[in-house]
Amino acid sequence: MKLRTIVTGLALTGLVFLSLNGGGLLRSSHAGPSYQDLALLTSVLHLVRQHYVKDVSERDLVEGALEGMLDTLDPHTSYLSRDLYKEVQRDTKGEFEGLGIEITKRDGYVTIVAPIDGTPAALAGLRARDQIVAVCPDATEESCKSTQDMNLMEAVKLMRGPRGTKILIQIMRKSFTSPQPYTIKRASIRVSSVTMHMIEEDIPYVRLSQFQERTTIDLQEALDAARESHSEFRGLILDMRDNPGGLLDQAVRVADLFLEDGLIVFSEGRGGGNRMDWSAKSDGTEPGYPIVVLVNGGSASASEIVAGALQDHRRALVIGTETFGKGSVQTIIPLEDGSGLRLTTALYYLPSGRSIQEVRIQPDVGVEPYSQRELEGLDKPAERKSFGEEDLEGHFTAEKQDPVPEELRSETKEQRFQRQLPKDRQLTRAIDLLKSWTIFSKLDDPETS
Repeated sequence: MKLRTIVTGLALTGLVFLSLNGGGLLRSSHAGPSYQDLALLTSVLHLVRQHYVKDVSERDLVEGALEGMLDTLDPHTSYLSRDLYKEVQRDTKGEFEGLGIEITKRDGYVTIVAPIDGTPAALAGLRARDQIVAVCPDATEESCKSTQDMNLMEAVKLMRGPRGTKILIQIMRKSFTSPQPYTIKRASIRVSSVTMHMIEEDIPYVRLSQFQERTTIDLQEALDAARESHSEFRGLILDMRDNPGGLLDQAVRVADLFLEDGLIVFSEGRGGGNRMDWSAKSDGTEPGYPIVVLVNGGSASASEIVAGALQDHRRALVIGTETFGKGSVQTIIPLEDGSGLRLTTALYYLPSGRSIQEVRIQPDVGVEPYSQRELEGLDKPAERKSFGEEDLEGHFTAEKQDPVPEELRSETKEQRFQRQLPKDRQLTRAIDLLKSWTIFSKLDDPETS
């Protein structure tokens, strides 16, 4: 039986796992529950099935009992139904078969947050803020279902399907007078947890959205791509804001990329037993360029391990706001019927021996994001300061031009990143600090000063 450990703290959509090195770590205890306790449970189950005012599914009752039992433990231990267990596995791999869109609920309908570049959804012309008013999973009118009041899990299940099969969706857009049909062929989609932009030719910015099976490989590939424009970095910005965590082994490997040696993290099980250590190796370590790590209250578990390890080894400057503060490790245990058990099995500690649980990672430099009011101020046009045509009496007035709606903008990812950069106070502060860091470090170098 393959056991996996997760270190994630927030939404289930961000769940990820780690294969445990110690395959025999979790063995069933011979001291199981007493038959008297089990008899009580089955007796109640039998009474409900026989006498409840309505027919109820035995499966629903059993799952409800499991959920209730596990709810008495910590908030991260839970029962995973078959569907949820499959969803967790897909999230871990970062691969699924479907259309390639991120969705949310808005005004009662499933709405597209953004199509993923290069996927069938993007190629079909779907856009951010398109409302999906109906889903026809078999591409036939008979299979159509309205998405009004449909939850996201139901919508995801309808839209996913085997590669090569067709789906019909009805799309409503601001510029449409009525919903328009889009027939799309499903494909295999891989979602990378790593994206990179160049701040300058020698300062890459890398965004780690979670820790999946390919995160370290994708990060190495991104850094290699950045070196094509400049072989030596002046610095690196590692953005782990709103990163809910993921695979512990991937967190260790990412930290290992930037540390030559020393402890990265260790965990301890019940009563301080079953201690496991993870340490850095010198092979493949990145050069010692300055690193700024961005964190916030959405940075949890695996991302806290990376930020905390780099902070403890004084390898990076941590900027932003305090993190989520989750210092426990969960193991995913597959069950015989296809469902799973997410069980808290250990607490982890940073190299200095400190626990993150409730204490959180405190940034070296605290920077709050812009408030909504401040962002609205940034969107206003700059106040004119010089004398011009509009100051002349009797001048002609230009026709007012409506701004181009955001959903009609055709931007590349790079253009969108550059447009949003001035509105990200934490990132702009990180860039300023990184540039100042490299300038002041040259003052200490007699060969460059």
